[in-house]
Amino acid sequence: MERKLSVVVSVYNEEAVLEQFYREAVSVLDGISWDYELLFVNDGSVDDSLRILDRLAEADPHVKVVSFSRNFGHEAAMIAGLDHARADAVLCMDADLQHPPACIPQIVEKLEEGYQVVTMVRTRNRSAGWLKNVTSAAFYGLINAVSDVHFEPNASDFFAVGEKAAAVLRKNYREKIRFLRGYVQSLGFRRADIEYEAGVRAAGKSKYSIGRLFRFSINAIVCFSNLPLKLGIYAGMGAAALGAVVLIYTLLTRKGAPSGYATIVVLICFMFAILFVLVGIIGEYISILFTEMKDRPIYIVEDTRNIDVTGDPGCAAKEP
Repeated sequence: MERKLSVVVSVYNEEAVLEQFYREAVSVLDGISWDYELLFVNDGSVDDSLRILDRLAEADPHVKVVSFSRNFGHEAAMIAGLDHARADAVLCMDADLQHPPACIPQIVEKLEEGYQVVTMVRTRNRSAGWLKNVTSAAFYGLINAVSDVHFEPNASDFFAVGEKAAAVLRKNYREKIRFLRGYVQSLGFRRADIEYEAGVRAAGKSKYSIGRLFRFSINAIVCFSNLPLKLGIYAGMGAAALGAVVLIYTLLTRKGAPSGYATIVVLICFMFAILFVLVGIIGEYISILFTEMKDRPIYIVEDTRNIDVTGDPGCAAKEP
């Protein structure tokens, strides 16, 4: 029986590049031995992206479209793609051609060899500035330092999962605050890494500002580590050690406590700074707990094309 690959493509205001991506992807997919579907997830685009997708879906039955009621974010779009994919393996990629469709045959080869997870590791990104490259390296260094799971530096949202791995992601990884590429790398199973050079962005600009990347990084660290919560213990031990040093200094010099307005102000500011940082960390974890407890849908589907939807299409079922 012929195997099938579902290519999930997140779309948010990509009208300038969608048709070019479709042509390049189809030219590659027609050359592989697997059947395929191109599953576009319209993440609340406000340009003509949905109109273009409708035209592609009408002309090509391989093209399937899931359209959100509003913008829910890139990771929600990938999860929706995983939920709606009906194939032996799922490949997630972006529509801006920074994830080269030419890599698809290599990915299929690894899937045929029995790998359940294929992560694409970026060796170079010509469209990213030096600041983004530096902050990306710093992020992976930090999350690997605080997490029990090792994450491959420069691994991107360009990845593929086999049927078993996809089933686990659909059923068990349903957090509202998530780090999907981290989940993929933490699944276990047989995993292969493929290096690639990110293509030049065909059109438009990155949807991730520095602020959004910072919030994304914080959420990723919180998802995979409880070490920040333990900083209070370490800060308390540090403060106790500092107090012991001051006590020994006082006893040895017999001059009483260190005098001076500046010294007192510096110590108070230092201690309150530690306190407020710890309160902020605790607040971040409480915020995530509050979001999970509300249990709102990860995404809401407004409409689909070339997809048989079972159940209520107006919400995201936890288990498709």
